[in-house]
Amino acid sequence: MYLRRVKSNGHDSLARANGDSVSRAYTPLFAPPPVDQVAVEERVASLAKRSLKKGAKVAGLKLSIRMMDLTTLEGKDTPGKVRALCNKAMHPLDSDPSLGPCAAICVYPNMVKVAKEALRGSGVFVASVATAFPSGLSPIEIKLDDVRRAVDFGADEIDMVIDRGAMLMGDYAKVFDEIARTKDACGKAHLKVILETGELGSYDMVRKASEIGIAAGGDFIKTSTGKVQPAATLGVTLVMLETIRDHYYATGRKIGMKPAGGVRTAKQALQYLVVVKETLGDAWLDPDLFRFGASALLNDVLMQLEKERTGNYQAAEDFSKD
Repeated sequence: MYLRRVKSNGHDSLARANGDSVSRAYTPLFAPPPVDQVAVEERVASLAKRSLKKGAKVAGLKLSIRMMDLTTLEGKDTPGKVRALCNKAMHPLDSDPSLGPCAAICVYPNMVKVAKEALRGSGVFVASVATAFPSGLSPIEIKLDDVRRAVDFGADEIDMVIDRGAMLMGDYAKVFDEIARTKDACGKAHLKVILETGELGSYDMVRKASEIGIAAGGDFIKTSTGKVQPAATLGVTLVMLETIRDHYYATGRKIGMKPAGGVRTAKQALQYLVVVKETLGDAWLDPDLFRFGASALLNDVLMQLEKERTGNYQAAEDFSKD
């Protein structure tokens, strides 16, 4: 397996090839100007102040529940803890069966079978982290074995991490090739490409990594592992959404987006939904195209919905932690 340059529509591009057979190419659709940091931050600051009427607010909070990937990625994870989280994903609030279900549960590969059994027939997907999560610093053969094993265990979605060292060194060919090979290893499972934006250093690098993740076959691009700070921010999310928008305008292909890490409150969730709507429109206000990576978010959203329903804030102790 190696990389070579090929011509595609008159443009030089990097392609992964076996002999003379090119399997996939990375061809930038165009060369965008540098990201205007001031404009990005002014735009998200303006959108974050958008006022929502009560009906829109409640609808947005209910939608955000259906967009959540509930996650447990700890060394102390047990089958019982995973089953409890699966139950919460299926029934976010026992007293209101109209809420939910959540979009997915995200676990380590060895907990995939437990989650699949617990979620059987529910429509909630099982996602698994792979590719030496969260560092991404293992040989590619080990990363691909990790992916195949998670898929064999039944994972519907794979959350991979890119090699941030290679990205920062400018070895875009390596980053592209690893994503493309991971996509191949996923088979029918969807691939979310985690950029770990907190380590990329600039909006320009976030934009470039987003372009590579999309071009190499990612079904979603995702901000963070949740293990590095800063994780998701509105500014980074806007840059990634604009990359998705530009790709859609050029190709007609819809790519999903997942901010993860740092989205903890109902107010923040609504701000993200406003940014999505204003950047990509109503089509992306769907769990198939937008997710929240949220462990702490769900209970705050439930508390806000109860406040809207009753007029009174509920105590955090009224909601389960798992």
